Amino acid sequence: MREYRYDHVHLRSPNPDATARFFESMFGATATRDLYPPGTLYPGQMRISLQLGGQRVLIAPPHPLDRMNEAPAFPYYGLEHIGLTVDDVDAACEELRQKGADIVIGPLTRNPGTRLAFVRGPEGIMVELVQRR
Repeated sequence: MREYRYDHVHLRSPNPDATARFFESMFGATATRDLYPPGTLYPGQMRISLQLGGQRVLIAPPHPLDRMNEAPAFPYYGLEHIGLTVDDVDAACEELRQKGADIVIGPLTRNPGTRLAFVRGPEGIMVELVQRR
């Protein structure tokens, strides 16, 4: 069987820069910003690549040829959220609240040894914080 390896998660946003700033300020992501070159689907528009928790997250502008739909209400079927591990969910939530984050679930204990919370980001993007003991 062919080997498959993780490459990225792709987010779409009406304001990619604001979405990137959310991940930078809340979770310490690092962003590389540049413009899509001529001859691509989004010439001259901003493209952003984040490093978040050791993984690559791409943020693109609205698709120019197709109508964009609003984000579905949480929870929903499909790719539902991004999960990040932390050493202390309660402390992380307090720090994020002080930065203005919307903690929508938790912190709570899901089962013995696992504590979690959910943060709502731009366009309804959900980020789960997980602490395993």
